[in-house]
Amino acid sequence: MSQFVNFIEPNIIDDEMVQKAIEEKCPEDLGDLARREITNWKVVTELQLSFKSILQIDNLWPLENLTKLQLDNNIIEKIEGLQSLVHLVWLDLSFNNIEVIEGLDTLVKLQDLSLYSNRISKIEHMDTLQELQIFSIGKNNLTVVYLRRLKSLQTLNLSGNPFCSEEHYTLFVVAHLPSLVYLDFKLVRDSTRKAAALKYQDLTEPLEQEEARVLALQEKQEAKQKELEYHKTAFVEYLNGSFLFDSLYAGDREAAKLAFLPGVEDLLLAYPCWVWNTYC
Repeated sequence: MSQFVNFIEPNIIDDEMVQKAIEEKCPEDLGDLARREITNWKVVTELQLSFKSILQIDNLWPLENLTKLQLDNNIIEKIEGLQSLVHLVWLDLSFNNIEVIEGLDTLVKLQDLSLYSNRISKIEHMDTLQELQIFSIGKNNLTVVYLRRLKSLQTLNLSGNPFCSEEHYTLFVVAHLPSLVYLDFKLVRDSTRKAAALKYQDLTEPLEQEEARVLALQEKQEAKQKELEYHKTAFVEYLNGSFLFDSLYAGDREAAKLAFLPGVEDLLLAYPCWVWNTYC
């Protein structure tokens, strides 16, 4: 639909446009004077700027408590100016001229995102959107899709992309997104899920193993960091490992000379293992 507004002079979001949109959202029985006096943008949670011939997203930073934002049916070319809207749950950027998915890193609470009917050829820069449940990116230029990192995704629309015409398209997507409930407005049946798992198990099993390895490493690092924070509160951080021994020995010049004596080097290597049996 955005092609119908290309003949209209492009706009950039400014204070007047936002204020007018807020006033239009006010109850009908509110007087004109009261509408004009609404200036506290921090209380605004929803904003609709559809069909405004907007070319560039800007000046939305005061609306820091927005949870729902509609920017559909404009001529937007780049996703930008949204970094302060950290409470956004619902974002509609459909029917624009966007080519690259970007500028969404801070929107970690986002649950519903529509990029339908744009010019996007690659799904990228979405790793922080771990709460995303509904994603519409149909009618773009996608030739391949990878969304496995989005563990909360339940509803996905890809219809109208070149990728969708490939054989076994549905099975491929379902195999890589086991939590998916709806694909292209259709319920994913158990029979489809089983057929997908069987057909693409050679591709998905290595992915699952790698994900398990990464998760185990992450849990180990988090546990280590938690332990460090715990010891910091007691002012004994690093004392449960070889840090104290290593730091004392590193500054002792005479001890360093002993390392050249027969057998001492082996003792220095073995000592941490005797004291901290988990260190070696």
